[in-house]
Amino acid sequence: MPFSLHQGDALSVLSDLPDDSVDSVVTDPPYNSGARTAKERTTRSAKQKYTSADAKHTLADFTGENMDQRSYGFWLTQIMTEAHRLTKTGGTALLFTDWRQLPITTDAIQAAGWLWRGVLVWHKPQARPQKGRFTQNCEFIVWASNGPIDASRNPVYLPGLYSASQPSGAKRQHITQKPVEVMRDLVKIAPPGGTVLDFCAGSGSTGVAALLEGRDFIGVEKTEHYARIAADRLTETVRETLAQDDMVLTA
Repeated sequence: MPFSLHQGDALSVLSDLPDDSVDSVVTDPPYNSGARTAKERTTRSAKQKYTSADAKHTLADFTGENMDQRSYGFWLTQIMTEAHRLTKTGGTALLFTDWRQLPITTDAIQAAGWLWRGVLVWHKPQARPQKGRFTQNCEFIVWASNGPIDASRNPVYLPGLYSASQPSGAKRQHITQKPVEVMRDLVKIAPPGGTVLDFCAGSGSTGVAALLEGRDFIGVEKTEHYARIAADRLTETVRETLAQDDMVLTA
């Protein structure tokens, strides 16, 4: 199988994986943000933070959303240190974050031994306007490398700005789900046939994108409900990909 999916605590799972087994880490960790005060950040669930009161879906909650900023920075440094060990020299890391946690995210990846390369922007066209304020319609992707990048190994030209709406309706299966079309571009930072790691796999969008783009995938998801969804999506993607390959061969 071109993917493996582990249900459990990310730090525990990563500690059992071998050195230099990953080409790129592409992940969307819990932001531990989305509130006006420290009390709201540490006492409200992910669903309360990131789902509007008039939402028409009943998506499952997830854990890991109640750290203050110092604790979040410590956790992220720990796990990105482990991810650094797993990533080949010249490999990359891409981490989603919001404006509140952008500074601590860039601190954590550098403390973990990565070379910070820059910040990408994900623009959300359908973000809700705010009267008397600027619309908060962007999230960010901090990217870094494990030492120097050998561009000849994967000579891609990738944009620094992505514009796509969060999945809606039946296609939305996670509270903070990212668009597969954005993830398909991001995983191209890993060379063809390389391995992409997502230690906060959620509903599996990173893995779906990796498989569609000819990369292998290692995923870790703590919440059992979402691990099951991710497994179903990844398995279905493999089936679709194999079916397409069979049609090409037949033709």
